[in-house]
Amino acid sequence: MSTSPSTSPKFLPRLGSPGYYALLVFVAIFILGPLGGVTAAYMNFSLGFFIGGQVLAGILGSVVTLGYGPEGKHGANYMQTMAASVSGMAAMGVLIQAMVWLGMKQPPTWHLIGFFLCIGMFGVGVGMLYTPILVDKLQLTYPSGLAVANILRALTDKEILKKSVGKLVGGIAAGIGLSKVVEVLNEHWGAMQAAAMKANEKISAFVENPMAMATTFSAATFGGGMIVGARISASAILVGGIGVLITPWLKENGYLGENDPFRKIGFIFALGTILGAAIIDMGLLAYDAVKRVKAVNTAPELPLGSTTPIKPLLAWVAFWAVALIVVANQVLNVPVAWVLFAIGMAFVFLMINGISQGITDQNPISSAFVVTVLVMGGLGLRDPLVGLLAGSILLVACTVGVDMQQDRSTGWRLGSNRNIQFAFQVIGIIMGAFLAVVMTKVFLEAYPVLKENAFAHPELRLTPEGAKWQSAMTFKFVGVLNTLGHDNSKVLRVMGLGVVVGLGIQIVRKVLRKSARYQAWALQNKTGDFVIDALIFASPYASSFGGFVDFTTSLWFGIGGIGASLFNWREERKDPPLPEGEIIEDMSTTSLVGGGLIAGESLFALAIGLIGLIGGGTLLKVFG
Repeated sequence: MSTSPSTSPKFLPRLGSPGYYALLVFVAIFILGPLGGVTAAYMNFSLGFFIGGQVLAGILGSVVTLGYGPEGKHGANYMQTMAASVSGMAAMGVLIQAMVWLGMKQPPTWHLIGFFLCIGMFGVGVGMLYTPILVDKLQLTYPSGLAVANILRALTDKEILKKSVGKLVGGIAAGIGLSKVVEVLNEHWGAMQAAAMKANEKISAFVENPMAMATTFSAATFGGGMIVGARISASAILVGGIGVLITPWLKENGYLGENDPFRKIGFIFALGTILGAAIIDMGLLAYDAVKRVKAVNTAPELPLGSTTPIKPLLAWVAFWAVALIVVANQVLNVPVAWVLFAIGMAFVFLMINGISQGITDQNPISSAFVVTVLVMGGLGLRDPLVGLLAGSILLVACTVGVDMQQDRSTGWRLGSNRNIQFAFQVIGIIMGAFLAVVMTKVFLEAYPVLKENAFAHPELRLTPEGAKWQSAMTFKFVGVLNTLGHDNSKVLRVMGLGVVVGLGIQIVRKVLRKSARYQAWALQNKTGDFVIDALIFASPYASSFGGFVDFTTSLWFGIGGIGASLFNWREERKDPPLPEGEIIEDMSTTSLVGGGLIAGESLFALAIGLIGLIGGGTLLKVFG
């Protein structure tokens, strides 16, 4: 990298100097990383999935490096790499929530931080180990990595950066404001309902339905829908609605208890559909990977930022694997055999999920966790807590390791130094392990409803707080772990049905995409194509969301996506899109505002929680 003083403005450290890297680390580790971490953790608690912080960190980081001109894209890339590691690790706090739901005595804070740190370091090591295969040799696309590379190039333009930051900040402000409005509605909901009933029963009925719906609004849920669009979010409404309709039949036939919501069995079916679709996708990915390996000798080599020596990397992986075994066994009492099994599965899934992310932009971390737990159950495991801790190795390792590969693809396109990028990612893992535990404990202490097992106590969803915190990922994990050691013939039948449905739908989707006749028809009948693609044969990865959360959450998520797609359609009619290659979808107005809404609500929730903890004098419990 050039270190010419002429490329560095007077008010910033010289490009490539120690002060330059210190600036990047400070901004990423204390500003961008925690912001992304709060957002990711909140999304997992409130919804059950999280959106990586690469775009947010890339935009805000580019403000810092704008003075360096085109060379600033490397610094912004290093910062977004570190921030993404922090946010990805922070999102893993749902595993601690699952421990609480299962009744596990909480290990000391520093024990948990050590456990997460060892997994994270092991995960990035294996991810880096596979990078020469997946990024350099197979040259997988990694769509999100490509998008971030394009964004960082574009943000050397002051006007583009100014507009992007304005939309993002506007979304954050709206997220905070809307969260305050919903809080006020919840505080006064009872009084407003009583006043309406006193005035007139008809007025009461008129007020009750829209007001009840308004009190369940979540800026993060709505913003998540805005980011993914109607083709993904609309199917969540459909599946959630079907769940509401068939709930009485499920109760009559013993699949649900009298007070159970649809998602208590719906999540099993949804997991089945994901697994069914994954069977098709993994088979096609393997076939595609074999073709790429055969063609690799004739493929043109793209310029690389640098290479990483294999022997030190193998030593890194071995060291952290041993450290992980020691910490898991000696500190958290997980039998060595199950730790070794989870580490072996991590090597397998980091390759599978890496290929999936590289081709489809999907990292099926939940599938890695669920499949591992089910296999361990088949091998004789009966302790849910051991299953959770062993499965945690898969979840965290696949999150950070695949993110490592995606970030390497970004750096590969920009020509950034790979070893520097690795160092930034490692520092991010350290901060992320700390935030994953501390931030989770802050949320659990600030919002006690998060400690309540929503799987065992479905009545919690009827309260405003319970409806707000869906915790779908925790719900999913605890539900699967509860199958260990029980008669689950009905559950397995439902999952088997889901697998069959997922297989069938994914086969149809692949056939339609390969059909030139259908594609020609779709160009002429965009509405019909939307109905088929988003509703009739909706992607199991998208529609499964309707099985993981309550219907009102699916509804707000779907409305956000539909509204964003209508807005984008209207904008395209007014101003035709730019030529292909110049469009950066992740920098669209709806994506930036949606990301801002998520960040705004998460910051609002964290601030309210911290104020309550400080006022109540309970903040010290977090470090107990």
